[in-house]
Amino acid sequence: MRVLIAFMLAQVADHAEACFAPSRPFLPSDSQATRDYADIIRGDFEDYIQDIQSYFRCLDGERARAFEEAREVSEDYGRFLQLVGD
Repeated sequence: MRVLIAFMLAQVADHAEACFAPSRPFLPSDSQATRDYADIIRGDFEDYIQDIQSYFRCLDGERARAFEEAREVSEDYGRFLQLVGD
């Protein structure tokens, strides 16, 4: 039983894509610090926007993969039920 569970978990890990949300960029509350570090802050926001778009694409891809897997599992279950006569 443990071997079967380990095998199933390994299959899930092989198929699932890990999508990690980016961290929000830091915006200082001090207006002088904001001006002093404007270039760095601007870069952090631009990086975030690119990263969040990649994150959304990852989620879309994982969602599509999961739906396809669910369809295949449903078909497998139908074949199983036919085999056992349910």
